[in-house]
Amino acid sequence: QVQLVESGGGLVQAGDSLRLSCAASGRTFGSITMAWIRQAPGKGREFVAAISSRGDRPYYADSVKGRFTISRDNAENTVYLQMHSLKPEDTAVYYCAGGRRGSYTGIEYTYWGQGTQVTVSS
Repeated sequence: QVQLVESGGGLVQAGDSLRLSCAASGRTFGSITMAWIRQAPGKGREFVAAISSRGDRPYYADSVKGRFTISRDNAENTVYLQMHSLKPEDTAVYYCAGGRRGSYTGIEYTYWGQGTQVTVSS
């Protein structure tokens, strides 16, 4: 079992940067894929980024490629999402997820955090 707690969300202006963190508990963190998935108001959940268990393979949605960077620290049981050049369309609740059950660019995960709100004003 893995518990996930996100932090770092907030209200920023377009063009700003923000870093999200996800602290995990549980001994299996280092052996599972981790991901960030977001849900904008009135829309379904959307894949943002994922990273392999060892942190050597990142995956990104086309909409964030070149602006967002996912990373993980297995010694600290933490996964990060560094976001640059934020746009109003990035506004969403961002969920940390772990334990991939489908493709690396999908949204099928076993473990989920409670989400953190990111709001980007124009």
